[in-house]
Amino acid sequence: MTTPSTPDTSFPKTGTTTPSSASPATPSAGGSGSRPTTGAGVAADKADAAIDQAAAAERDVMRRVVQGAHEAVDRLADKAIPAVERLRGTYNDAAESLKQRADQAADLKDEWTESLRMAVREHPLAAIGTALALGVILAKLTSNNDR
Repeated sequence: MTTPSTPDTSFPKTGTTTPSSASPATPSAGGSGSRPTTGAGVAADKADAAIDQAAAAERDVMRRVVQGAHEAVDRLADKAIPAVERLRGTYNDAAESLKQRADQAADLKDEWTESLRMAVREHPLAAIGTALALGVILAKLTSNNDR
């Protein structure tokens, strides 16, 4: 896996002039106004080198952190995609099974309805008597027993 490289503009590169390496009063190029080679000038050069080294180390650490994050996301995606596909398959199977059972229930309802119609047509007086008896039973069950 390759990570895209981005231009680094946050820190000065080694060898560039930074505000700490040259002051407006003294030019950074050689000559009579150059930084002294002892004392504060040497300390400033060492500080500049340390800053450049720390910036380079920070860029390297940041690059490794970003690369590690990319790899972690890729590993997570590699594991999540098959799980989502399995879940989708399970959902589709369940939906198909539910549809089949709903169709079976509708067929059963149609069969019972037709069977009941046939029974009422063959025995109309028995159907009226049965309906009357069920009505009386339901009325007794749902009425208040306060009497």
